[in-house]
Amino acid sequence: MTMQRDLSGQVIVVKIGGSTLGEGDSTIPDVVELWEKGAKPVVVHGGGKVISQWVAKQGIEPVFVRGLRRTDRATLDVAVAVLGGLINSELVAEFDAAGASAVGMSGVSGGMLKAELMDEELGFVGRIVEADATAVQSLLDAGMIPVIAPIALFKDAPPENPDRILNINADTSAGHIARALEADRLVFQTDVPGVLDARRRLIPRMTRRQARELIDGGVAAGGMIPKIEACVDALDTVGSGHIIDGREAGALIRCCQGADVGTRII
Repeated sequence: MTMQRDLSGQVIVVKIGGSTLGEGDSTIPDVVELWEKGAKPVVVHGGGKVISQWVAKQGIEPVFVRGLRRTDRATLDVAVAVLGGLINSELVAEFDAAGASAVGMSGVSGGMLKAELMDEELGFVGRIVEADATAVQSLLDAGMIPVIAPIALFKDAPPENPDRILNINADTSAGHIARALEADRLVFQTDVPGVLDARRRLIPRMTRRQARELIDGGVAAGGMIPKIEACVDALDTVGSGHIIDGREAGALIRCCQGADVGTRII
């Protein structure tokens, strides 16, 4: 039986993505329950699948560089509109309907995230170089739930370049925001039980060193890599990192109360 820990005042950064949003998703009710228990949840969301759908609707042909999608100006416009507008507003509306006070924002708000170009061949894709959580903390202090879209200011953009926004990986964004907030927990809601070993068995707990070995050994792959890396990189100031199954009702609550849920990285 899990001890019912007092969550009052705990800052908990929760990253959700397209794979866990929709039917069967537990994120909204779980986050609202955390908020009602006195915790200070921060939601960072992705939306890659929805961006792909809208890019296709615009007739934009995808271009890949070494397996990674290139973000040209037209694709960036769609990404900013979908992430900062459509998905963000829908999430805020869902929180409102559930009785919670949420505010939509993005990594551009208050200069929260600043980035440089990751690779010119990838276009407007950024690597975060600065994170300032002042605006987020102000909302938390006011009793609100910040809901954050993963885009960033283009730091030191060339004068001849009018584009001041870069597309950022949502997992990486969550890690930087959690680190800047010195959060108690960083939790990734996914559509798998957690991090799996080479035999597809759940790994309940890992050290930072073990996490690195899992990536270097090729056991962790694809979208799991940025989640593990974000947890590892954030642990300098964050209490613990977790990768859990967001489809399981109550999993987020149990995780924050100390139960063995998913994978914990310490």
